[in-house]
Amino acid sequence: MLPRGRSELEVMRHYQELADLNFGVDSGMYPLGSCTMKYNPRINEDMCRLDGFATLHPTQPESTVQGALQLMFELQSDLAEISGFEATTLQPAAGAHGEYTALMVIRAAHVAHGDARKVVIIPDTAHGTNPATVTLCGYQVISIPSDERGLVELSELKAMLNEDVAAFMLTNPNTLGLFETDILKITEAVHAVGAYCFCDGANLNALLGITRPGDMGFDALHINLHKTFSTPHGGGGPGAGPVCVTDELAEFLPGPLVGQDPEDRTYHFITPQNSIGRVKSWYGNFGVLVRAYTYIRALGASGLRLSAEQAVISANYLRTQLRDEFNVVHDRACMHEFVMSGSRQKKESGVRTLDMAKRLLDYGFHPPTIYFPLVVEEAMMIEPTETEPLETLDAFVDAMKRIAQEAIDDPEILHSAPHDTPVRRLDEATACRNIIVADLD
Repeated sequence: MLPRGRSELEVMRHYQELADLNFGVDSGMYPLGSCTMKYNPRINEDMCRLDGFATLHPTQPESTVQGALQLMFELQSDLAEISGFEATTLQPAAGAHGEYTALMVIRAAHVAHGDARKVVIIPDTAHGTNPATVTLCGYQVISIPSDERGLVELSELKAMLNEDVAAFMLTNPNTLGLFETDILKITEAVHAVGAYCFCDGANLNALLGITRPGDMGFDALHINLHKTFSTPHGGGGPGAGPVCVTDELAEFLPGPLVGQDPEDRTYHFITPQNSIGRVKSWYGNFGVLVRAYTYIRALGASGLRLSAEQAVISANYLRTQLRDEFNVVHDRACMHEFVMSGSRQKKESGVRTLDMAKRLLDYGFHPPTIYFPLVVEEAMMIEPTETEPLETLDAFVDAMKRIAQEAIDDPEILHSAPHDTPVRRLDEATACRNIIVADLD
């Protein structure tokens, strides 16, 4: 027999109940290291939903979308200024897509010079998308080990550099939350063999208004608008990964970009002379661009710097508060994030980082990134961002300290966590391979 129909009220209550089960930045702290899961101000949402933006069609005549083109033109300029570069494309749809775009631009530059290079060097702390991007672009990946400081070993890098190297990909600050103190020597060494330096912009949130990748000697940078500039993040998108480059690489950027006529000041789509072509349909994820533009204009230069400073202060506060209960890797002043290890708990109580992450859910916090970077055993990568107040940071510290004590007094409560969530701990490998969709009836 067919199930009876459902009223609008029943349907709304069903979906509201499902929504209440979700966890997000709006409902609690989300200290997901390297992903900068910060609050998305509602004014961003209001602006991108304005009729003049939300109802646009990509095939409209340029004369009818001058406001949108002006926004894109100014955002291109803002991102270039913030990062220290000369040109920007807004097309890439996410961070990894931005990596790909930047590396293809670098490839085009080498080809234009009659230079067929084969290798891209990355550090052993690189984001997992870095080696994937290198391979996708047809290059060979060579990994360089970190030194005892958690930074690039300059002598090792110099030993690897030769005329086969197309680029060096580096996140600065790196995925241990540390600033590369030898950055000018690094970029100088890479340039000395005719290679380019690409900065993975995942951690740009730590630098805003303080320093700029372009001033460090980088040639290209991708920016995660859905991280640094507070647009929605997670759930598969949408995102945006604009790429900023030097004058030397600008002619190879994907088109179209937005330019301004110097005479009548109108805005038009333009394509660089030696463009690699489109990397996405139309012009990018426009709604995300509007959100980022709103955030930048709302904070201004001083506000952006303050956001970075607060993110750094918050991370160092958590680091110093938790250093006695957990092994803090490279326990010195960090940037916007830091890495702890649960190796002590694993050794003394058989409690693993995964157990502690699951238990943290019972205390109302989303777990930090775990088991990354891979160079740290039982890693916990924590990034509080600048949006969390002191009271929330203290509550997080208290929860982590309680969990550390539980690992000593009652390890089983961690092994079986979480206890207070709608679904208890899953066999995650089996769950991925045997998906069961519940019947609403």
